[in-house]
Amino acid sequence: MNPIAQATRLKLLRFVLFASGIAWGASIFGVILPWDNAETLLQGLGAHPVEYDPMLNYWLRMAAGAFTLVGCVFFVMAWKPQRYAAMIPLFGWLMLLEGVILLISGLSLKLQPFPFTADTTFCLLAGAAILWLKDAAKQKDPSSNP
Repeated sequence: MNPIAQATRLKLLRFVLFASGIAWGASIFGVILPWDNAETLLQGLGAHPVEYDPMLNYWLRMAAGAFTLVGCVFFVMAWKPQRYAAMIPLFGWLMLLEGVILLISGLSLKLQPFPFTADTTFCLLAGAAILWLKDAAKQKDPSSNP
């Protein structure tokens, strides 16, 4: 493959990894916001009001923390894709599988299209793009100095 095409594929891979980091990392709000604010945010995404329950608060923090950490891994892979080339396909499959889980869940629960179709579409497209572009991380970056 010519160096220009290789550089473009690497840039695209880094972009998709970074965008995935933003998508997963947005869960940080579930970690840092007080319950009332987090519930308001979730209602803006289509959830019904939920009576406060300490266990639900705990589970929100637990899930949001895990999602945020997944986002951090995507940011690290976007920063140095060659160093983390072995991990990239795994996270591409993670995105595809999450997209399938969201699609099945959203349809079986008969959710309104927003936000589940955006989440599902992003996971499926980003996962496919990561798997398609993954080999760009195995090559030496043509834009780096020798």
